[in-house]
Amino acid sequence: MTVTPLRIVVALLAIATALIHFSLLIFLGGFDLPFVMNGVGYLALTFAYLTDVPLGANRRPLLHLLFIGYTGITFLAWVAIGEKNPATLLGAIGYTDKIIEVLLIVALVFSLRQEGNR
Repeated sequence: MTVTPLRIVVALLAIATALIHFSLLIFLGGFDLPFVMNGVGYLALTFAYLTDVPLGANRRPLLHLLFIGYTGITFLAWVAIGEKNPATLLGAIGYTDKIIEVLLIVALVFSLRQEGNR
C-alpha cells in the first residue's frame, strides 16, 4: 500500500471531521450517541482506507463508494436536523464541518479515479 499525498489528504479530512463530531460532546454538554458513532465511523473508514482492512485491495472501489456515501449521509443528516445559524457556535462548527465533508468527498472521488487508473 503506497501512501500518496492524496491518501494523506483524505485521512486528514476524515480525522478532522471525526474530531469535530467528538468535540460536539463538549459543546453539547453531554454524551450524544449519534455524534460519537459518526466520529467512530469516520475513524473506522479512515483505517480501512489506509490499510485495505477488512475489504482487501481488490475491493478498493467499494470502500471509496462506501466512504463517499457515509460522508454524504452525514451531510444530509445535518441538512435535516443540524444548526443552520452560522452566528451560533454550533452553527459555525456545522458549516466548517460541512466544508470539510465536501472536500473529503471530492478527495475520495479523485482517489477513486487515481486508483482506477493504476
